[in-house]
Amino acid sequence: MNDTTSLSYTLAHLLHDLTGIKSLSAENLSLYWPGFVTTIQLTFISLILGLCLALAFALIRAMRVPFVHRPVAVFTYLFRSTPLLIQLYLIYYGLGQIQTDSQLWHTLIGSPFWLAITAFMLNTAAYTTEIIYGAIKTTPKGEIEAAHAYGMSPRKTMLRVVLPNAFRRALPAYGNEVIFMLHATAIASVVTLTDITGAAIQVLFNTYDGFTPFVTAAVFYMVLSFALQALFRRLERKLLIHTQPASA
Repeated sequence: MNDTTSLSYTLAHLLHDLTGIKSLSAENLSLYWPGFVTTIQLTFISLILGLCLALAFALIRAMRVPFVHRPVAVFTYLFRSTPLLIQLYLIYYGLGQIQTDSQLWHTLIGSPFWLAITAFMLNTAAYTTEIIYGAIKTTPKGEIEAAHAYGMSPRKTMLRVVLPNAFRRALPAYGNEVIFMLHATAIASVVTLTDITGAAIQVLFNTYDGFTPFVTAAVFYMVLSFALQALFRRLERKLLIHTQPASA
């Protein structure tokens, strides 16, 4: 047992002794750590993959790529107008209906983790596409005209001027999307994954305490949310410094 684990168990025993609440025993609190790790994995893998898709989709919509930009618009509409829980169920139960000899496919549909990642990735991709696309549409004409005056092609203007500045403007809204996705991972427990909420449910079954386990889970989510908010505030101060009013 390493020092961190020993300290965690010591604190858990102390907390249990002080409160007398069975849900806060070391045995029950230890269930939250694997759930904490799973929540972080679900959140960041989904966000990274979703952001890659969203950047491509936003460019397709902004540049109105023939035969592609309309399907992308339909994709974002469908995923933004249906509940994430329904999307997760459709992917979890629906993909298994597709028959194929691919070993990779069978590995995917046999893993609740990757099925949940797929649902979360597509959902955040839809919202992030609209965030970035909206920021691209609000690019000042002066920036585009200046890029053209320097001899940049439309493609270079988009990649070197419009998109970087649009992403800076989209940062506050994207920060909200990141926190939303963190909270959205709480539904992963319905497809047998033990995230933070899944751990709280296990403690509930162990102790028949329907209150304390979810308060504990809420504390974990609050800590993660606070860390993400602090990170995005720092990024906004660094990347949007030119938009801040000059100090007297």
